[in-house]
Amino acid sequence: MTLYKKKKRPLESFLLGLIIFSGVFAAALLAGIIVYVAVNGAGSITPEFLTTVKSAMAGTYGILGYLVNTLYIVVITIVIATPIGIGAAVYLNEYAKAGRAVRIIELAAETLSGIPSIIFGLFGMVFFGITCKLGFSIICGALTLTLMVLPIIIRTTQEALKTVPESYRTGALGMGAEKWHIIRTIILPSAMPGIITSVILAIGRIVGESAALLFTAGSSYLLPKTAASVLSHVMESGGTLTIGLYLEMAEGNIKNAFGIALVLIVLVLMINALTKIVSGCMSKKHNAD
Repeated sequence: MTLYKKKKRPLESFLLGLIIFSGVFAAALLAGIIVYVAVNGAGSITPEFLTTVKSAMAGTYGILGYLVNTLYIVVITIVIATPIGIGAAVYLNEYAKAGRAVRIIELAAETLSGIPSIIFGLFGMVFFGITCKLGFSIICGALTLTLMVLPIIIRTTQEALKTVPESYRTGALGMGAEKWHIIRTIILPSAMPGIITSVILAIGRIVGESAALLFTAGSSYLLPKTAASVLSHVMESGGTLTIGLYLEMAEGNIKNAFGIALVLIVLVLMINALTKIVSGCMSKKHNAD
């Protein structure tokens, strides 16, 4: 029997059909959600909706405050979590000897990624909010989300580092290069597409989080009052887009809730597209080098 006359087995045909159906179903489900939210939320997307804040006196409703607070949360969390996560991954993959200690740390990271976000919120409220006296504030929410996204950055960066061929390390060592010089000039640049992917995935997790922020960052939608208060705004309460969506649904403002949901979906799609573009560009650059 040749490959051209290979006998078709009913079970193989059934499994192939099941795989194709699963892929089509997943794509159709995503398309259905996007279309449903777009149809119900497109009417709310106006210049006023995107550039103003909610005000009973002015008679306006906008999400600019939520957008700005989301930007604050994302930037602060990534600035704190990225160096810690990458540093931990480099230590585990390049310095630590394989053994019980490494397995415990990896297990801890995997366990952290599976803990419900509401528990992180409770811990953040008690430790950062009450014990550290940060109260309901953007910085309290960012520190809490840092704990949540660290496992994503650590594990994804670890996998990226493992893809770097061992010959790169041994070749550089044979030429007399020091360990840190090899990591800085060879290993990290080679693993950069995966590292960037880990950071962008963490941003996606931050943008979509709500439960933990309810306990830590609060729900205020106000903008910094003056240019001088831009930095001090991190010590004030600040609700993100997901918090705004939750509050609008709780108040029965379905139209506004769908408008915020549409903005969130667009942001998530942009983040995913950015992941593909950046990873592709970094891979092409690395292959060219």
